Amino acid sequence: MHSPELLKGTLQMIILKVLKDHGKMYGYEITQRVAELSDGRILLTEGALYPSLHKLEAEGFLKTEVVSIGKRVRKYYTLTAEGKTIAKDRVSEFMDFIKTMSSVLQVQMS
Repeated sequence: MHSPELLKGTLQMIILKVLKDHGKMYGYEITQRVAELSDGRILLTEGALYPSLHKLEAEGFLKTEVVSIGKRVRKYYTLTAEGKTIAKDRVSEFMDFIKTMSSVLQVQMS
């Protein structure tokens, strides 16, 4: 598992990317998809996930839909049009950051 500090700086981008790729999802589904994509190296807790989802919703990047399934109520999250743009931009920015960090760390390791 990766350090909480690394995850903290990338959590919103991870959520945006997963929703961009998979459409409407509820919280538990997001945690399971991230765990699957990361081969279990990123395990999102409710305490980390839901504040990020609420912040993204408040910023207008996510919209929610409450669905009753029997006695259970699920809150589904989907990206708004602005959320789709932000997801693309943040992933692109982060990929550039990874290239930069790779260059910096390669120099230091040689």
